[in-house]
Amino acid sequence: MTESPQRNRPDSPGSLTGGDEGRQHQLTKRGGGAPGTRGRTTIADGVVEKIAGMAARDVSGVHAMGSGLSRTFGAVRDRVPGGGKSVSRGVKAEVGESQAALDLEIVVEYGVAISEVARDVRENVIAAVERMTGLEVVEVNIAVTDVKLPDEDDDEEESASRVQ
Repeated sequence: MTESPQRNRPDSPGSLTGGDEGRQHQLTKRGGGAPGTRGRTTIADGVVEKIAGMAARDVSGVHAMGSGLSRTFGAVRDRVPGGGKSVSRGVKAEVGESQAALDLEIVVEYGVAISEVARDVRENVIAAVERMTGLEVVEVNIAVTDVKLPDEDDDEEESASRVQ
């Protein structure tokens, strides 16, 4: 009769159930570490733009996002069936492997302190993007392109009233 191979014995070096603790540790190590650290995650520019757009709109004193031209095209796109509202209007993001830089165009309401609104937008956008993506936001540049006066109608409201 032949003797059974060593690997079938519980205390053999290659066994997962027996004796050699060092061997078990090597098997765990060979897998590449914790499952959450295996592989790579990439985040598209558009994802960061949407997050930043939503965060900027949440700030009191921000009336709209984008320059006059982009708001006009956006208003037309909003009326087209399936076009939907673009939350990333007025936001441009550059995303690298671990950092992001953002440029925002905003319209502020009349009477607010623009420097305070810009600071609040910066803080809110940085907090939201860093929390949701894990990217480091290196800069948020803000261009105030217009001021919404109290007696001005919104472009969208004005054109909607003419259509009725």
